[in-house]
Amino acid sequence: SRQTRPAAFSSGPVTRRAAVRPALGMRARAKPTAAVSVRAEISYIMVKPDGVQRGLVGDIISRFERKGYKLTGLKLYQTPREVAEEHYKDLSAKPFYKDLVNYILSGPVVCMVWEGKGVVATARKMIGATNPLASEPGTIRGDFAIEVGRNVIHGSDSPENGEREAGLWFKEGLVAWNQTLTPWLKE
Repeated sequence: SRQTRPAAFSSGPVTRRAAVRPALGMRARAKPTAAVSVRAEISYIMVKPDGVQRGLVGDIISRFERKGYKLTGLKLYQTPREVAEEHYKDLSAKPFYKDLVNYILSGPVVCMVWEGKGVVATARKMIGATNPLASEPGTIRGDFAIEVGRNVIHGSDSPENGEREAGLWFKEGLVAWNQTLTPWLKE
């Protein structure tokens, strides 16, 4: 079944195949239909400054694409302090909080939202353990990182945080589009 989402607003021309979906808390109300459409799970994925500086963005994106997840948000972003502090607010009591925030501010990050069945749990497996030395080979951190403080990537740890983080980092909204390879991925 195809999911459709109304274009609530657009920052530019909207083609027939793509429409902008507002960020969390800004969604337009859809008109009731006979069929109920359930939105797929989303995960916020961020390539941290070390991953951007090392030129790992393309490889990371290709891993999610090859898995079959749908990209609905992507941008290169110089993070404002308020966004970094809000993103890591759950860690504000930790002694490393200030260094973590300053690190995310130290260079551009690549912000992404990926959509699909079980994307949060699968992304966590693809990313690997927080400590890269405990990450399995074949995971992003297992292949590209050595230290916790330079572990290349962030991924949402729950569907609820995926929604919260997508709303924080993509206030302009996400792109709703039909992925033509869907019949080849799902029964």
